[in-house]
Amino acid sequence: MEKRAYFITGTDTSVGKTFVTAGIASALTRKGLSVGVMKPVETGCPLKSEELVPKDALLLKEAAGASDALDIINPYRFRLPLAPSVAARLEGVTIDFERLAEYFDEIQKAHDVMLVEGAGGLMTPLTDEKTNADLAFVLGLPLIVVAGSKLGVVNHTLLTVEAAGALGLDVKGVILNHPEEAHKSVDISRDYNCEEIERFLELPVLGVVPHIGKEGAAQSQKIFDAIVAGL
Repeated sequence: MEKRAYFITGTDTSVGKTFVTAGIASALTRKGLSVGVMKPVETGCPLKSEELVPKDALLLKEAAGASDALDIINPYRFRLPLAPSVAARLEGVTIDFERLAEYFDEIQKAHDVMLVEGAGGLMTPLTDEKTNADLAFVLGLPLIVVAGSKLGVVNHTLLTVEAAGALGLDVKGVILNHPEEAHKSVDISRDYNCEEIERFLELPVLGVVPHIGKEGAAQSQKIFDAIVAGL
């Protein structure tokens, strides 16, 4: 079976990339596939027992049921909630793309499908010169774009997809995520964002994920099973 791999990026930070990536990982495991995950860089990691805790990477590892070492799933972690380039610079660290590629290859060899979650949006800088887009290009991965469904998401999604194309990156599709509960938002754009994005892009919206609490676990599984079926 041919190995598959995807780079999950976002239109911005806090759009639900980790939640969506974990949902895809869980759905793939339900299909009987072995799933490898990476969160190459994570910022805003809390300190516990004098060690930084990469909460996103741990969630992905758990969702995939992966036994790979956390230090290769998440090679770079920083305490300050800043762009990775800034957080790394303040700590005197240089994020090494060759090292990331080696870890990616190591994990991918052991799994059927590989999911790599970027930090922030597509053009978020990881080093003084390179961005998430550069990392996706180095790894040779197509993109899945996660977009937070709110007013402005059409613009953000079109810009992200256009930038990806200009940089020679393939985009498999868009996933619209609702980070806020519907009753807490008066944003009526949520009723139209999916249709408008598909109208402008020659790409599918792979799924629309509503805000899901603990009581919506079964609903969540159905949505992500459908998303995986479309990949």
